[in-house]
Parts: sequence; structure tokens; C-alpha cells
Amino acid sequence: MVPPPVVRRLVCTPVLFLLTSLVVLAFPFVWFFGTVFGRERRRAVRFLWFALAWGLRESAAVLECGWLWCTGRGRDERHYDVIRRYVAGLYAVAGRRLGLRVEDEGSWDGTGGDRPLIVLSRHAGPGDALILVHHLLSGYRRRPRVVMKGELQLDPCIDIAANRLPNVFVQGGGATERIGRLAEGLGPRDALLIFPEGGNFSPERRRRAIRRLARRRRRRDAVRAARMRNLMPPRPGGVLAAIEAAPGADVVFVAHVGLDHMASAGDIWRRVPLTEPVRARWWRIPAEDVPEEREARINWLYAQWERADAWITAHRRSG
Repeated sequence: MVPPPVVRRLVCTPVLFLLTSLVVLAFPFVWFFGTVFGRERRRAVRFLWFALAWGLRESAAVLECGWLWCTGRGRDERHYDVIRRYVAGLYAVAGRRLGLRVEDEGSWDGTGGDRPLIVLSRHAGPGDALILVHHLLSGYRRRPRVVMKGELQLDPCIDIAANRLPNVFVQGGGATERIGRLAEGLGPRDALLIFPEGGNFSPERRRRAIRRLARRRRRRDAVRAARMRNLMPPRPGGVLAAIEAAPGADVVFVAHVGLDHMASAGDIWRRVPLTEPVRARWWRIPAEDVPEEREARINWLYAQWERADAWITAHRRSG
């Protein structure tokens, strides 16, 4: 269980400042030896640059949130600006130090003017959520509402800023109802971001999800899920609750490749700097084209997931 807010902020925030200070103190020595000696040490310098940027930007964001609270603006939408600067800074340094490049296909823009969005993305590899939030905030000037795991509240910036804005942290039961309430009142510049797989992709999680469908006698869905090699089956509960609560929202699907082969710390270490771009494909479905009946919506959701799986397979082959 995640500790209560008071405990998190009394413990995690000082730890953030302490670790950032240690990175600042160690940086000159690691940079010197890493620059002079060997490829592996130079790789360590890349990660140290990123850790330094992360710590400094996160510390600055936490202090900004503290200032907003002290000035009586603890629930002010200026927190979106705090998150935008924080995420954009990390995105930029990941490009410079880790080799992150993103090539996009498709568009989240619609032809019917501004509408609220429900964004449904695969979840695979480190940093895909950061990339999505960056695109929503900086590329499309949307105000994201994100469904996140409760453990992310151990990160001080996410804990403080995200809890002052409309978001949902999933821990325990009641997630479907909370996602439905989060979708209520979506405005024309809002975007609700959900990862329908329920967690980061792994082959074992995929197998467990397929077995769970079979136990629930969703045999047709289990067969369709088994045919998708790159994705876990989508969990429809939160998606359907969001669509029902925001019937005027368009739905955006996001598929991507390039980060999913980095499942462990060892994978990340070996593959940095990235030599290939992260490729992302999204497509937007107008609200009026979303089916109305529950089973039809589940079938439609699986069909879109199969489309994403086919795109991932094709781009893995081409890579």
C-alpha cells in the first residue's frame, strides 16, 4: 500500500533533495573519469547527465508547487505549466544524452474543431508515458487527465502536482468508477489518458491476462488476445466507463515501437544511446463512430487493438 500523503511528503521530498545533492557532488568526478576512460564509463556519464537533469528539474518543480501552495494557489491550473516545463525538460535531455528521437505518424487533430479526447495507448518500455504527456501538453496544448498506478505517488513531483489536478491513481478496487468520474466534464482542450493493458507489457503478464479471460469464459476475447503477439488484451472496464461518461469525446489510439525491447535495467544500459527512433502511430475516431452497445464497444476496442498489433509487427519487421 502507498503511504498517506503526509508520510510520503515528509519522507520522499527530503530524499529527493538529498539524492540530487549527491548527484551534483559526484558529477565532476564521474564526468572526468567517464570522459577519459572507456566506452562503458562514457555510457555511465550519459546516465549521470540524465539523473542530474531529472533531480534538478524535479526539485525545481516541487519548489514551484510549494510556492503555489504558499500563495494560496494550491489547486491552480498553473500546475499544468509546472508539469509542462518539467516533462519538456526531461524530454529534451533524453534526446541530447540518451539518443531519444520520436517519429510520429498520424495526428490527434480532428476536423470538427476542438473536442475532448480519450487517449488509449499501449504501455511498453521506459518513458512512454512521459513522451505521451509531453506531446499532449506541448505539442497539442491539451490538459491531460491521466490514469496512473498508485505507486507513482512515491515520486514527489507526480505526487504533489498530479494530486492537485484531475487525475486518478489506481490502487485497490473502485478504479472503474473513479475513471468514469474523471471523464465527466471533459472540456474541449482536455484529454483523458488511459493505458488499457493495465501495466507495462511483458510476455508473462500477457499470458496471465489471456488465462484470466479464459477463466471468465470470455473465450472469444481470449482467442483474439492470443493472436496479438505484441500487446496484452485491453481491459474494457475503465475505457467503457470513460466513453459512457464523456459521450462527446473522440477516441485516439496510440501504438509505438522502439522502447518495448527495454524491459530491464540491463536492457536499458546496453541499448543507450538509442540508435533507432521511437516510432509512434495514432489514429482518431470521432465520437459518433463509437458503437453504443457494451458488447459492440468491447468488440470495437479489440479491433482497434488488433490494428495496433498489426502496425507494431510490420514496423518491427521493417526495423
